[in-house]
Amino acid sequence: MKAHVEEVRLRLPHIELAAHLFGPEDGLPVIALHGWLDNAMTFARLAPKLQGLRIVALDLAGHGHSDHRPAGASYAIWDYVHDVLQVAEKFGWQRFSLLGHSMGAIVSVLLAGAMPERVERLALIDGLIPFTGEADSAPLKLGEALRAQLALAGKTKPVYAEFERAVAARMQGVGAVSREAAELLAGRGLMPVPGGYTWRTDARLTLPSPMRLTLAHTQAFVRAVQCPVNLLLAEQGMLHAQPGVAQLLAQLPFTVNTLAGGHHLHLDDEAGAQSVADCFNRFFAMA
Repeated sequence: MKAHVEEVRLRLPHIELAAHLFGPEDGLPVIALHGWLDNAMTFARLAPKLQGLRIVALDLAGHGHSDHRPAGASYAIWDYVHDVLQVAEKFGWQRFSLLGHSMGAIVSVLLAGAMPERVERLALIDGLIPFTGEADSAPLKLGEALRAQLALAGKTKPVYAEFERAVAARMQGVGAVSREAAELLAGRGLMPVPGGYTWRTDARLTLPSPMRLTLAHTQAFVRAVQCPVNLLLAEQGMLHAQPGVAQLLAQLPFTVNTLAGGHHLHLDDEAGAQSVADCFNRFFAMA
C-alpha cells in the first residue's frame, strides 16, 4: 500500500467521478470497479501488487468521493455500465480490461457482454451476475421500491460519534470485512458532520431495485462475453450461495479459481491480496 497512488477527478458529460490511478502510464489499460457501498480503497492492497497495468480504480457514482446522481435519478446497474464506458472514452481507450469485485464484477460482465469489441479481459472477484427476478414478481418488487422511495425523505443516515464506531459497523455490514479493511473503506467513505461522522454514500443506494433482470437476461449477458475471463471465488464468499451460478459456470469457458478467504479476500489482509494478485498477474501476462 506504499506504492504511488494518484487521486484524480474525471469530469464526464453527465457526472463527475473520483478515482485512484495505479501503475505505469504505458501499462495495459484497466478500469477497476468496487462493490456495493464500497469505494476505490477496496483495491488499496491489490492494485500495487498487479504488474504492468495502468489501473483506474473508480469511486462509482454515489460512492466515496464521486458525485451523487441528480434528484429524480436512480442507480440502476446498467447506468454504471454507461459511466464506465464514458471513463474509457475520457482516457481514449478503445480497448481495455475490467477488474471488478462483487457489484463491480457484475457491471463488468454486463459491459463485456453488451460491447465485446471494447473489452480485452475480465478479472472478476466473487461476483458474476446480479440477483434476478422473474415477471410474476415484478409488480410486487416495483411496489416495494416505490414505497421505499416515498419513505426515504423521512429517514436520516446514522451518525457515529467516533470513527472507530463507524469502522465497527462496517466490519459487520453486508460482506463483513476485517478491521483493517473496514478502516481503509471508512477512511474514504466517511465524512464529518455535527456530532461525528456519517457515510458519504447516497442514501438512495440502499433502496430496493424497482426492476430486476430475469435469470434468462443475466445468462444471455454472460454467454455474450467474448474475451478471456478469470473469476476468483472466495471459499467463504457470497457467490457460492447464489442460485444457479455453479450450473452456469459449468457451461462457460471461464477460468475459475477458488481461494481461501471471505467476500473481500483481496482487501482483508496482505496474504489474501497476494493470492489474488498471483492469479491475476498470470492472467494479464497472457495478454
